[in-house]
Amino acid sequence: MTRRYFPHLGACLALAAALLGACSKEEKDKPPAADLIVSGGRIYTGAGDAPVEAVAVTDGRIVAVGGAVEISALIGPHTEKIDLAGAALYPGFTDAHAHLLGIGMRELTLNLEGVASIEELVDIVAANVSETSPGDTIYGRGWIETGWPEKRFPSRDDLDPVSPDNPVVLYRADGHAALANSAALAAAGVDETTPDPEGGRIDRDSSGRATGILIDNAMGLIGAVVGGPSPAAREDAYKVGAEVYAAYGWTGIHNMSVEPADVAVMENLAKAGAIPIRVYNALDPEGLDWLVANTPHTDETGRIVTRSVKLYVDGALGSRGAALSEPYSDRPDIAGLLLMQEDEALAMMTTAKNAGVQVATHAIGDRGNKLVLDWYETVISGDEPSPRWRIEHSQILHVEDIPRFADLGVIASMQPSHAIGDLYFAPDRLGAGRLAGAYAWRSLIDKGAIVAGGTDAPVERGDPLIEFYAAVARKSLEGFSNADWHPEQAVTREEALKMFTAWPAYASFQEDELGTIEVGKRADFTAFSKDIMTIPYAEILTAKATLTVVDGEVIYRREK
Repeated sequence: MTRRYFPHLGACLALAAALLGACSKEEKDKPPAADLIVSGGRIYTGAGDAPVEAVAVTDGRIVAVGGAVEISALIGPHTEKIDLAGAALYPGFTDAHAHLLGIGMRELTLNLEGVASIEELVDIVAANVSETSPGDTIYGRGWIETGWPEKRFPSRDDLDPVSPDNPVVLYRADGHAALANSAALAAAGVDETTPDPEGGRIDRDSSGRATGILIDNAMGLIGAVVGGPSPAAREDAYKVGAEVYAAYGWTGIHNMSVEPADVAVMENLAKAGAIPIRVYNALDPEGLDWLVANTPHTDETGRIVTRSVKLYVDGALGSRGAALSEPYSDRPDIAGLLLMQEDEALAMMTTAKNAGVQVATHAIGDRGNKLVLDWYETVISGDEPSPRWRIEHSQILHVEDIPRFADLGVIASMQPSHAIGDLYFAPDRLGAGRLAGAYAWRSLIDKGAIVAGGTDAPVERGDPLIEFYAAVARKSLEGFSNADWHPEQAVTREEALKMFTAWPAYASFQEDELGTIEVGKRADFTAFSKDIMTIPYAEILTAKATLTVVDGEVIYRREK
């Protein structure tokens, strides 16, 4: 056998070994592959930077933000890659004030949104009566009369001819007034001799007869007639509400006026994956004792947080329940309703402060807001760090009270769509003089206040694009505004983005985890089909949510 000699074999083997060593070192130095990479559209970080091209996520957290080529180095065999296809990505949008149960119930019961007249309202009730057994109650919500041709509230006399044998209770969109027919009033024992409850009003005609309109605490008089949803219906409503919100592009909701028992319901649903969005709960006043014992409380999924109590000082402007310092311009005999007195308020607020419970108080009228600021000042003035107490709505303010929000560290939790709806009738309710402090987003921000943006759904539709448009355009959905709308109170697009991302994160003590797209933070993203930071105002309303991501998990993706 002939042996062959290769004089360069040793050198070749040495070179191969060196190359293998270099490859091993290169593999060793290569960063681990990401679980998810999103690219293919403008990505706004919300952190003051220019838009970037890509973001990478591992274990639910952001691990890299930057250029597409740079981020591509993190692609591995199991990396999920999402192409935005020209859509724009933002930090996860959070609704800082809404009612998740009500959002779900709106989908499951008689929805009266968009009803354009009393005649149409009656027709809808008549159609439902024909499908309802005699004696069963018909429940609905969402009507608002401010644009109706009849130019008045509906009454029992409108409903009675089509519903003689069925109690009917229809809640106004703001949840601060209800219309009951004669059968419902009779079942509840409400008649001409029934006194107005504290913090409520039974609307009456000139003869003293109840019209069927019940304001604020007077709605409690018919509570036994309406009843509440069954446990199964409540679960369904929470699931449906969360699905609706994910499809709108919301990654989170500050859930207001929650019954304490519903915390466990939501936590169980979240554990089962049935509530994919984040929920920050503010309990009704009866939940204060629970909060004192449990605050701060986060469920095992990390998505259900409960640490706030929701109080009420007054009602709503549309139903003339908002507490004003002077009477209503269009009803000089009334100045609204106070739903809480000072002694009660200070006692609850002091209890909350001592336990570290955040207080969120509903206040709409200028008197209501002034009182809440006064009470907050008594309880928390000078506290460091700020307890981040909130005023929900902050709609009508005395101009001199605007700086007090920043001075006291009080968060203004406001809903831009309220302005573009209310400003059709607010001039009549208030007169021109009180509009200077109405829906004053610009003035509050200029004075250093945090303005957390929300929707108050189901009072409003709950669409983040409507809210963003309202904040930056300060016009109706049809493009209307006038001097009474105070267009100078509109905000910039950068501020509007903060209103629905960074500032709700701050308002819920989660700014270290949420609100911007930065390395280390939770991977919560919202994508819209159009770049709402650059397109003309009117086009914002034509955009659609295309992608919703929470903790790096896609919870909604729009079909092409």
